[in-house]
Amino acid sequence: MEAIKLAGLEPKAVMGYFEALCAIPHGSGNTKAISDYLVAFAKEQGISYVQDSLNNVLLFQEGTAGYEDHPPVVLQGHMDMVCQKDADCPIDMQTEGLDVTHDGEWVFAKGTTLGGDDGIAVAFAMALLADKTIPHPPLEVIVTVDEETGMFGAADIDLSGLRGRTLINLDSDDEGVFTVSCAGGARAHLTLPVERRAIYGPCVRLVVEGLRGGHSGVEIDKNRANANKVMGLLLERIQKTMPISLTQLAGGDKDNVIPNRCQCTLVTLGMHPEKINDIAQELQEEIRREYDEPNASIHGDNVDALGGNGLSTEDTARVIALLNSTPNGVQSWSQDIKGLPQTSLNLGVLKLEEGLHLDFSVRSSVNQEKRELLDRLQELAKFHGAQCEESGDYPAWEYRKESNLREVMVNTYRQMFGKEPKVQAIHAGLECGLLSEKLPGLDCVSIGPEMQDIHTSRERLNIASTERTWKFLLEVLKNL
Repeated sequence: MEAIKLAGLEPKAVMGYFEALCAIPHGSGNTKAISDYLVAFAKEQGISYVQDSLNNVLLFQEGTAGYEDHPPVVLQGHMDMVCQKDADCPIDMQTEGLDVTHDGEWVFAKGTTLGGDDGIAVAFAMALLADKTIPHPPLEVIVTVDEETGMFGAADIDLSGLRGRTLINLDSDDEGVFTVSCAGGARAHLTLPVERRAIYGPCVRLVVEGLRGGHSGVEIDKNRANANKVMGLLLERIQKTMPISLTQLAGGDKDNVIPNRCQCTLVTLGMHPEKINDIAQELQEEIRREYDEPNASIHGDNVDALGGNGLSTEDTARVIALLNSTPNGVQSWSQDIKGLPQTSLNLGVLKLEEGLHLDFSVRSSVNQEKRELLDRLQELAKFHGAQCEESGDYPAWEYRKESNLREVMVNTYRQMFGKEPKVQAIHAGLECGLLSEKLPGLDCVSIGPEMQDIHTSRERLNIASTERTWKFLLEVLKNL
């Protein structure tokens, strides 16, 4: 597969397939086209495949000469991506491909997420399967759907036809780091009923923007402000100085992404709104000072309207109270691994429609703490007259003390690079936990090339790291 926009980059086949994947819209829940592309690839290459009703794809290839009788190796990644874009980006990510490019050091997409998480895994697998000269054991490739929205593909995939119990997951983003354990997680959706009525008075639009955002697992401990929670603070301070009515409120669109922008419109009742910008500026300076948010921008702008279809002051107060009483961020730290979050949650989506909707991503490496945090949200919802629904529960991936795969990979890394890799657990969800339940005795390690700012429009994939990781993967396969 020859690249066009990524022409000249190594490894050529990997970059070619990655560029082809980027041309196909493949956000979570929109995976039919990319799944069919993988099936067409399998047919073209003469590879056995299974495509299920969810669009998960399994690919099978025999071992090369001398490896025919080796135990099968499973390679795994997911085909869906998080779709985020800049406010002024014209691309419709539901129907259009990405505008992928590079600067000689990094591959990125103009104005959108890149989908290196986890398109690069799929590109690795395709390049490997297409090259008949690469020595390897029998390969079983799992490409799942909807990892980013709840690991639904991995949860429901049928793996009864797989023989392999050695699995290399390619959904990590830090070269030279071998992940061997991860947090479990769940989702919580809170709904607060409210009533709307005609409200009259000066209208003000409030905007919190310019925040860093990021992945709600691996970046939840990076001291990044959550735009939805910042908006809650702003509204609380304004409410203390004047009566207000909310008409619009929206921030974030993925529960597993730290929101970098939130916007609302309110009506000031019988008061002049001049104080609002002073309050906003004061909070802006606090956020810049207390978080790693040098570009935080919080401001209020007058709207050319007098009133709207808004909430009563009582319902407005209930909305603000619920928003500010919910926890967010790291809740506890691992006692075994220094600096590793143990339990956290992220308020990723905030919407005021017929009711107030709050979507949380909850993570923990301790199942009991995850349950306690979900129970806490249930109690908060009940206290405020809201409902809390849970979904997408998935297990933690537990550390395996004896691992032949880990030993082979560590030794291979030493031989190739003359240094020790980092072996770690992470506070993010990988499908390895679900796959381990389906494949008893599974020996699993997760690796990947260096990527930065995943789940944001600043996402980028390091070119040199991709080539090194590719060569490392091939060497590991030779040694298995």
